[in-house]
Amino acid sequence: MPLIKHLFHINAPVEKVFKALSDANDLSKWYTSIVNGEVKLNSVITFEFVNLASFKFKIVEFIEGKSIHMECIESPWDNVGHVSKYDLDRNEDKTRVRYTYEGFTEMDDSYAGMNFSSGKYLESLRQFCQTGTGEAFGSDHYRS
Repeated sequence: MPLIKHLFHINAPVEKVFKALSDANDLSKWYTSIVNGEVKLNSVITFEFVNLASFKFKIVEFIEGKSIHMECIESPWDNVGHVSKYDLDRNEDKTRVRYTYEGFTEMDDSYAGMNFSSGKYLESLRQFCQTGTGEAFGSDHYRS
């Protein structure tokens, strides 16, 4: 099964990056502007992309300051059961982020599109953590 993997560093403390991944208000600043729910083990969070789609994810792993793994449980697309993983650690004076997206059976156009979108939003996460301004879908800063 092909995985999407990204490894990058954010010039911010692990606690700040983890909060950006686990706080609905922070998520709305770098991912998509409409986020509902709490990020905690076994909770469900909804990400709405206005005029496009809405997705529900169940938090299947939550280790404070270390990792958040989310499984897609509701989607208009063929990605129910796919899992996004954010694993964090300290590397020198930065936060190292290991992102993994799993669930594809082949490296097709959907895989390619998700790979590109993942990279774009991960860069938005980095910018939000480093500057306070991300490029959340639906925000004034979003580049379509």
